[in-house]
Amino acid sequence: MPSSTEHGRPDPETTTPAPSRDGRPVSDRGDTVCVIGAGASGLTAVKNLTEHGFGVDCYERETGVGGAWNWRHDRSPVYASTHLISSRPFTQFPDFPMPDSWPDYPHHGQVLSYFERYADHFDLRRHIWFGTEVVRVEPVDGDRWDVTTRSTGGYGPERTSRYAAVLVANGHNWSPKLPRYEGLEEFRGEVMHASSYKDPAQLRGKRVLVVGAGNTGCDLAVEAAQQASRCWHSTRRGYWYAPKYVLGRPADQVNDALLSWRVPLRLRQWLYHRTLRLTVGDLTRFGLPKPDHRVYETHPIANSQLVYYVGHGEITPVPEVARFHPGGVSLTDGREIDPELVVFATGYLPRFEFLDPQILGDADGSGRPRLWLHAFPPGHPTLAVAGLLQPDSGLFTLAHWQTVLFARSLRLRRDRPQRAAAFASRVAAGAGERYAGRVKDSSRHWFEVGHVDYLRAVQRALDDLEGK
Repeated sequence: MPSSTEHGRPDPETTTPAPSRDGRPVSDRGDTVCVIGAGASGLTAVKNLTEHGFGVDCYERETGVGGAWNWRHDRSPVYASTHLISSRPFTQFPDFPMPDSWPDYPHHGQVLSYFERYADHFDLRRHIWFGTEVVRVEPVDGDRWDVTTRSTGGYGPERTSRYAAVLVANGHNWSPKLPRYEGLEEFRGEVMHASSYKDPAQLRGKRVLVVGAGNTGCDLAVEAAQQASRCWHSTRRGYWYAPKYVLGRPADQVNDALLSWRVPLRLRQWLYHRTLRLTVGDLTRFGLPKPDHRVYETHPIANSQLVYYVGHGEITPVPEVARFHPGGVSLTDGREIDPELVVFATGYLPRFEFLDPQILGDADGSGRPRLWLHAFPPGHPTLAVAGLLQPDSGLFTLAHWQTVLFARSLRLRRDRPQRAAAFASRVAAGAGERYAGRVKDSSRHWFEVGHVDYLRAVQRALDDLEGK
């Protein structure tokens, strides 16, 4: 671990001893808050907590900041061509803009450099313990938390420190969700999850089947159209595809304007269908399945190239996989195909291995947390999760305001405990609220929110804290 001199803050090993837990020594960190993860959400949490007067210890399992956007990290899902799918103004932190000279949709390398500059500008690195993973987070009396850490990889002894509060920002796009198919174990071709895809050379010259119609699945199908000798794209249902530009502007900026004008959902749906008819027309004529839901009931797929390559015959849309054989794949429509490489772009599941699932409201073992604002677990006012969202625009602004709300709620516990208790009751009453209208009930859509509705809900919560 780095020394206290390197970080400019106390070493947990030298702080006041607390009563031991199961025979383990515990160092008491007083009013310090623990932040888990130094990606986008963790960095803004450290900044906002310190600005509200709290000491912070941030534990990051990797050797640098950036989380999922740092391609050097072994859990990063980033590949060579990754760009933002939300435009620059709707992605950046509200108090630290991206350079105006950057493109509308920056490359992942630019996003990582943005986080590094953010960390340096607000002097955040001195609060971060790099190369340190969290093993356990356990509640103790009085809404405090024992956090047990060790060097990443399990080397060295475990250390337990007691904190006044914990903010979890370990991300939710790193634990692959893998489908199960009959005969998959017997398939003689190569199989990989999209999390293992890094470079187009992995596709070059091969017959490739991409399974999954999320943003990553569509991106990989487009890359396979350019690199592979043959590309099939398998989807279970139909989706709505949105171009990245509409009326000469990034699509999320046009959509935000409609939302800010409070254009009714039905009218926005009509405008979307009208735009679709005027541009690419009926997508079913390309062989793409008809969507089984209305537009905006799930977030449209942001991809301007998929329909282009389907229309040019470089991507063959196919239905769901029925089963695998040693030499090929059977589809649900009876067709047989013979891919050499199968890429499962089937998403990720949230994982909080260091926490009892019931603390986050996962009472049925599904892995789905039940949190107010997708951030606050009922009954634990000193615990929060940041960044557990899939918005229809950028994430960083939403994570910023989540952590501002958490910091102010902690300060209220110290300064106005009665109002803090009322806020805790609001959290308990609001767990399970939705902020995206009607959405499909699948793990892919668990955390979908409309950014305008969500920010309004956070603003109401901030007003409640201030007694407005």
